[in-house]
Amino acid sequence: MTTFAYVGCYTTPERDGRGKGINVYAVDRRTGAFRHVQLLGGLENPSFLAVDRSNRFLYSVHGDRSEVTAYSIDPANGHLRTIGRQPTGGYNPIHLAFDASGKFLVVTNYGTDSIAVFPVRPDGTLGPYPTLTTVNGTLGPHRTEQKNVRPHHNPLDRQGRFFYLPTKGADSVIAYRLDTKRCLAVHACEVAARPGAGPRHIDFHPRRALAYVINELDSTITTYRQDRASGRLTPLQVVRSTPPEFTGYSTGAEIAVDRAGRHVYVSNRGHDSIGVFAIEPGKGTLVPKQWVPTKGSVPRFFAFGPDERFLYVANQGGHSIVTYRVGRDRRLSPSAVKVKVPSPACIVFAAP
Repeated sequence: MTTFAYVGCYTTPERDGRGKGINVYAVDRRTGAFRHVQLLGGLENPSFLAVDRSNRFLYSVHGDRSEVTAYSIDPANGHLRTIGRQPTGGYNPIHLAFDASGKFLVVTNYGTDSIAVFPVRPDGTLGPYPTLTTVNGTLGPHRTEQKNVRPHHNPLDRQGRFFYLPTKGADSVIAYRLDTKRCLAVHACEVAARPGAGPRHIDFHPRRALAYVINELDSTITTYRQDRASGRLTPLQVVRSTPPEFTGYSTGAEIAVDRAGRHVYVSNRGHDSIGVFAIEPGKGTLVPKQWVPTKGSVPRFFAFGPDERFLYVANQGGHSIVTYRVGRDRRLSPSAVKVKVPSPACIVFAAP
């Protein structure tokens, strides 16, 4: 069974985008190498992607635009074919995630502070959203980066009960539950972050009731305890995402917890690194373990390969995907695999 990688990018001059659409690669799972098989062009800023659980359909939001697009995946060669589009009801949709059933797709509009929920039809196309949910909050102190609430991420937690929205502009993380009858995201609870932190992305421990948030503006990571019944988060710890000796400007971007639940990985734009943090077995808090250079600027995104033998870093400013081997101790070591790709912003994998 062939594994395919799908790489979204930025294409417009406003984003200094040099991409042309979604690039598709066949993945050698033994070496981690990518082999290019398709460029689906004619797309503007397909900046974040999601694959459904059947690996038959791919979806993209379009940064600085107002739509979400559905594609079918050819199981023989991984090629994409556009099968439908829907307006998101807002500006700059930035993330998308399925509910636990796979029958609904949640999309967040970063520019206009709203959430749209789309029914997923059996043929993979999306129905229109019935109504928008407005994301509210008190804006933080940063004069340019906190001009609106700016919800940046909306993943589903590991129990499939709550969607969590880190709000970069309002210094909070908000939990929503899905009302499937009304096809609507409903506010459940929220927790405040430190003023000016700019929460960006969140990930969850695979077994324990813990969540980890990368804060963009102050380059920190917050550990939270999760109440799985109510969705409420309680902060436990804040640590720097960059080395203590680093004094330059950097912003946090991506975060992921490994499958074993023993380490948290983050990317730093400015320091241009991946940080590896060990999760303390008792407390769930973090201890810094390693920083590796990303060998390219603006590491906006990274993703583990399907079996977590490799970690792939999308250097948006460096126009490259750089690969690291993941050791038994979960440290990263350089790999010779490097892919030249313009303005990459997201990588997802599928095995149709």
